[in-house]
Amino acid sequence: MPTSPTWSPNPRQQALLDEVKARGSVSVERLAQRLDVTMQTVRRDVQRLSEAGLLTRFHGGVSLPREAPAVAAWKERQALFADAKARIARSVAAAVPDGATLMMGIGTTVEAVARELLKKPGLTVVTHNLHVAGLLSEHPQCKVHVAGGMLRTRDSAMEGDATVEYLQQFKVDVAIVGALGIDPDGSLRDRDLREQAVYQTMVAQSRESWIVADASKFGQPGLAQVGHLRDARRVFTQALPPAPFPKLMQEWDIALTIAP
Repeated sequence: MPTSPTWSPNPRQQALLDEVKARGSVSVERLAQRLDVTMQTVRRDVQRLSEAGLLTRFHGGVSLPREAPAVAAWKERQALFADAKARIARSVAAAVPDGATLMMGIGTTVEAVARELLKKPGLTVVTHNLHVAGLLSEHPQCKVHVAGGMLRTRDSAMEGDATVEYLQQFKVDVAIVGALGIDPDGSLRDRDLREQAVYQTMVAQSRESWIVADASKFGQPGLAQVGHLRDARRVFTQALPPAPFPKLMQEWDIALTIAP
C-alpha cells in the first residue's frame, strides 16, 4: 500500500534510516542486530521507508536511493513533521476563499498546502516552485502561472532577475510563504540570500501574506534574512509558538492560527 503523504518515520524507523546513511548499505540481519529488534520488524520498517522513497531495497539488505542528493534531501524534508504540515495545510486551505488569486513560495509546508488546494475551485496561482506547479497541474479548475529564471536544484525553485520580473506583473489576494527559520527578533531566515528578492516581491505583490511554518521553525536560526514576521497578516502553525512569538504577533496585529 502506498505511504500516506501525512506519514513520517517513527523513532525506530529514523534510527534505521540513520544507520543506513552512516554505512551506505546494510544487510537486514545487521540492522536487526544494531537496533535490537526482530528481522520481521526490520523488513516491515524497510518496506515503509522504501515506499516513502527514503531507502532502496536489494536482496538481503537496503541502501540509500540512487538519486541526486538534492532530491533525497527534499524527500527527507517532506517526511519531517509531515503530520504537522498536513494539519497546517488543511487550516490554510479552509481559509482560502473560492476563486482566490495566490502566490505560493518554497518549502514542503507550502507544497502540503498546494496538495490541499486541489479541493478548492476557481483558483489562480502564481509560483516559482516547480513542485507546487506540478501538484496544481492536476487541478482542472486552477490556473497556474509559473515564473521563469534559473532552476535551483535543492528545492526545484526558480531564481534570478527573470523570476522577480515575472512575479512583478501580478497583483494577488494572498501570498502563501514558508520560512527555514524565524528568529526571536521576527526576522525570517533562509539558507542564502538568493531567495530574498523573490520572497520580498511576493509580499509586495500581494494584498496580504500568510506564513506557514511548523512549530519547530520558531527560534530556528538561518544564515540569511529574507523577510520579516511583521509583514505578515496571518501565521499558520500546529502548536503555540514559544515566547516571545505570541507577544510579537499580538503587537504587530498578526492573526495566529493553530491547526486543530
